[in-house]
Amino acid sequence: MTVQHFYDERTSTLTYVVHDDRLRIGVVIDSVTDYDSKSGRTWNETNDRVAAYVGDHGLEIPYVLDTHAHADHLTGMPFFKNRYGARTVIGWRIRGVQERFRDIFNLGAEFATDGRQFDYLVADEEVIHAGPLRIRALHSPGHTPACMCYLIGDALFVGDALFMPDFGVGRCDFPGGSASALYDSIQRLYRLPAETRVFTGHDYRPGGRPLKWESSIGEEKAFNVQIDERKRRGEFTASRKQRDATLEMPTLIFPAIQVNIRAGELPSPESNGVSYLKIPLNLL
Repeated sequence: MTVQHFYDERTSTLTYVVHDDRLRIGVVIDSVTDYDSKSGRTWNETNDRVAAYVGDHGLEIPYVLDTHAHADHLTGMPFFKNRYGARTVIGWRIRGVQERFRDIFNLGAEFATDGRQFDYLVADEEVIHAGPLRIRALHSPGHTPACMCYLIGDALFVGDALFMPDFGVGRCDFPGGSASALYDSIQRLYRLPAETRVFTGHDYRPGGRPLKWESSIGEEKAFNVQIDERKRRGEFTASRKQRDATLEMPTLIFPAIQVNIRAGELPSPESNGVSYLKIPLNLL
């Protein structure tokens, strides 16, 4: 099994292609559609880089998975669905996230909150098979209530639950987020074998260090600056909440969430053929 990373400089996001080398079947995890907040333009430079790799290796892509409804970039799910027939997959609790943001963005009763925008809603401990790849879903709430990690062989794709040990963990102050729930989720991950490889959804390169994308459960337990194996619940939740109170909202939170709860599709065009996004004022 091969894991290939792709890094989007604009959003510090890591996308992964995981594939079987013999049968040439793979999946894409946490894809990115490029978006310019000044012009409202979308394009597929990042997805095209992933597609070039897929083409060079002759891969079949039956699934494109998101770990959660991202608040800092637009998912590239539609690109892979349209090009490869990939089924779009996200955790089943996305329905609660859709309900919450339907109200925040006042999308109306016509916006479905049963997850039908996605092809498949995966449950905790459910296993998806992509050829020889066995993908085990692990519900990991905290950053959002619907976060999923995906365990494929010895490789764990954690989204925003864990970052590299020198940076810590994901924030918990988005609607539905919970520092206490994230603590429990990480304790569950820490019970995996120490040699389990950890692939994070972002790398913010603290101190300007070179890009990193892979650690291990053993490294996270020993060295994670926010939640090593010695950290107690109360200490973690207090420090996480204190840190979150100092953070600005992600630049792309409003466009990203509106698009990502639609599995990456833009809102339906209006009478002039143009799609529009909403910006709620004085709300968050």
